[in-house]
Amino acid sequence: MATYVLSDVHGHVAALDAVLGKVSMGETDVLYVLGDMVDRGPDPMGVIRLLRGLPNCHVLMGNHEDLMLDAVDDPSNEMAWVNWSMNGASTTAEGLEALPTETYSSLMDWVRNLPLFEVVTVGEGDEAQDYVLVHAGIIAPRPRLGADGGRAPWDAVALENMMGHQSPENLLWVREQFWGRPTGLKDSSGRGPVVVAGHTPTPYVAQLANYVDGPLVDEDDHALMLDVGACDETGGVPDRIATDCAAAAGAGLGQVGVIRLDDRRTWYAAIADGE
Repeated sequence: MATYVLSDVHGHVAALDAVLGKVSMGETDVLYVLGDMVDRGPDPMGVIRLLRGLPNCHVLMGNHEDLMLDAVDDPSNEMAWVNWSMNGASTTAEGLEALPTETYSSLMDWVRNLPLFEVVTVGEGDEAQDYVLVHAGIIAPRPRLGADGGRAPWDAVALENMMGHQSPENLLWVREQFWGRPTGLKDSSGRGPVVVAGHTPTPYVAQLANYVDGPLVDEDDHALMLDVGACDETGGVPDRIATDCAAAAGAGLGQVGVIRLDDRRTWYAAIADGE
């Protein structure tokens, strides 16, 4: 079983379908989608239909799904509609209006129940690596202290507890406070969890991050995923992975990327004009 992650498709179903075709996931493989399926791109409903139809696909809440819910769940809240509209709501709103009533209700119930984060472990034994998957990022927690007063390692149970105490607003919206400093989860020997997040397009992440490893764009100037945060405090090992390949920007800079956490291999599909 392999573990794959993508984020921030923003209605670009053609690029999503193309990159998933390149990956060719197996029957037991798992895909995590870090939110922002909707808004800005031409076919948000197509993105949702594709992802909901995939086996072993787990979708997290993004800030754009949250904006959508704020607006549609309280039609009298004019500010919620203004906020959603300012963030590219038109194609999503049109798609929702075209749905049959029963389909619309089922879809919205599904979106309301999307989780804010997942904690996953990839590999086994000494090779096991814990990952925190979230849309925007986290606020660095206090170090865990052991019985001897020293720093205790993080495990899946402790991570679940820590994430349950994070502010939903930060999980959906944080930028500078997450990308600009270590997460506090890795120790100086490089041991500890890695946080995988989207929300902030990687060219912008590079302006916010304390350390960035790798090119920002490919030879055609399309945005790439980035390793972030390798420094003395993390033992020279990145403690964050940025996955938003600027699909919201559309053709030119934008593409949809997928990363396989087992070996950190990546695949991409650029967004074409009109798609």
